[in-house]
Amino acid sequence: MVEKFELGDIVEMKKQHPCGEKRFKIIRTGADVKIKCLGCERIIMLPRSKFVKGAKKIIQIQEN
Repeated sequence: MVEKFELGDIVEMKKQHPCGEKRFKIIRTGADVKIKCLGCERIIMLPRSKFVKGAKKIIQIQEN
């Protein structure tokens, strides 16, 4: 479970995308979280609660 995350962070999800990739980049936060698959570059929008439960860990933190 990931509690703190910001735009640009790369997270590993518990379940993989149909393309086989588990890493996603956060491109929007709010009540919903929009993530982009790093394998096929598709965009997925999840409710924040579902994203927090499904995120395994932060792989790379976006630096300013």
